[in-house]
Amino acid sequence: MSRPMPTGRALAVLALGAALAAPAAAPASPAPETAPRPAARPAPDALGVVLSAAQPAASRAGAEALGAAATQAAGNARFAAWKRAFRDEAVAGGIPGAVYDRAMAGVRYRPDVVEKDRNQAEFTMALWDYLDSAVSDSRVRNGRDAFRANAGLLAEIEARYGVDAAVVTAIWGVESAYGVRRGTIPVLDALATLAFDGRRSRFFREQLIAALRIMANGDTTPERMFGSWAGAMGHTQFIPTSYQAYAQDFRGDGRRDVWSDDPTDALASTANYLAEHGWTTGQPWGVEVTLPPGFRYALAGETRKSVAEWTALGVRGIDGAALRDHGPARILLPAGARGPALMVFANFEVIERYNPADAYVIAVGHLGDRIRGAEDFRAAWPRGDRPLRLAERKALQRRLTAAGYDTGGVDGIIGPNTIGALREFQAARGLVPDGYATFETLDLLR
Repeated sequence: MSRPMPTGRALAVLALGAALAAPAAAPASPAPETAPRPAARPAPDALGVVLSAAQPAASRAGAEALGAAATQAAGNARFAAWKRAFRDEAVAGGIPGAVYDRAMAGVRYRPDVVEKDRNQAEFTMALWDYLDSAVSDSRVRNGRDAFRANAGLLAEIEARYGVDAAVVTAIWGVESAYGVRRGTIPVLDALATLAFDGRRSRFFREQLIAALRIMANGDTTPERMFGSWAGAMGHTQFIPTSYQAYAQDFRGDGRRDVWSDDPTDALASTANYLAEHGWTTGQPWGVEVTLPPGFRYALAGETRKSVAEWTALGVRGIDGAALRDHGPARILLPAGARGPALMVFANFEVIERYNPADAYVIAVGHLGDRIRGAEDFRAAWPRGDRPLRLAERKALQRRLTAAGYDTGGVDGIIGPNTIGALREFQAARGLVPDGYATFETLDLLR
């Protein structure tokens, strides 16, 4: 949770690294810092062994294994030195030395964590494919079962924090499949690895100290602190700093326990997080709507109007009925003019504080609706579309800029500037100016 807000909104694209039992990603990454890093792979002569095609396969394989072992040993030595050096920083941050020594004694470097951190941006999933899993029939069915089984607790939580219990349940479902997949990686291993690695060292050093402070406060022990590869913990995947700020001891037993099989504190903590970020009681996250012929697509996205103003422009409920006034709203077209149209309210942005991907917010909101008995979206998704990969999104921006449409830079993020430039290009070509980036649009620009 508490993930970074991107520049603009990346619509209908979600990194595959954000799995359905999604680890909480970090706030916006600071500039890379200089820090010792393990070698990615051994140099060919790491042990004075020269590998060549002329060597027997068994000999080459043995030499490679020896080289890899030597590199691993060297990396482990650097990581051990980093842990010793980091102790001073942790103690200066208020962590008792004895707590640090006990907690960090068995912490080890995890190459698999670094690999997952490195490989998030390149691979994308279409929104409808994500929803097929995040709001699958089984997840809806299990969500309804979980909602019924915890009805009393969820009613108490909703009464105390004013947050829709179905939305809290939906976050539980998307983050950990209702507690089934809470993560199996020791959180200290993950955080120390990423703090040592250097790419986002400053953020993960902060998270590591926060995790150590949680232990110093007696909320849990290293042996119980398991989570995702990015250090998110418990039923609803709190990162350590968010835990410190928002976790709740709902029953007053002296511990804020989000790790146990009992989800009470985790669900209360999630409700508190949403409440503290401005949840409006009684307001939906959004509703599916129909747009009139000739709708001005330039109004979709960031323009906020009252429901009465949208109604005057011809926007209606998906069943054609008048819309209820839940406050100022935006029109969101996560798959362009050929997909569902959504009217989203302020609570959409509140859920977005948990995870800034529009796909995540739509999944949570829609799953919450389905748990309460609502139907699936009525409009069809454009399942024939292939989402653009990062390199293709950058190519789209470069070509739009070269054609005279200002995207505000080339970063691979389809935000407001790129959407605006794309709309101008589409209008000039006589296309529906919905700002939806597709492979076909990129092909036209080529």
